[in-house]
Amino acid sequence: MSEINEELVRHIAHLARLHMGDDQIHTMSGELSQIVAFVDQLSEVDTADVEPTAHALPLNNVLRDDEIRPSIKQSAALSNAPESENGFFRVPKVLDNEGDA
Repeated sequence: MSEINEELVRHIAHLARLHMGDDQIHTMSGELSQIVAFVDQLSEVDTADVEPTAHALPLNNVLRDDEIRPSIKQSAALSNAPESENGFFRVPKVLDNEGDA
């Protein structure tokens, strides 16, 4: 790709609604040109025998098996609740029935 000039950077900044000064435009055009040149350099690497991956390292699922275990009693869980009703936490209403929620 050809070098990214200041006119292109101004256009991109306008599309992105970015306000950039002349110094920033000049600096950004040079930096973007270097980035594009590096990407072009990467495209020259032969990757024909490289298997596609989503991550550089192998990942393993570290979740434990789902097992039934003893847990806290309902009365103990509700003991510090400001209000409870029929074995459940009672909380203030946050949505009304009239809205389209």
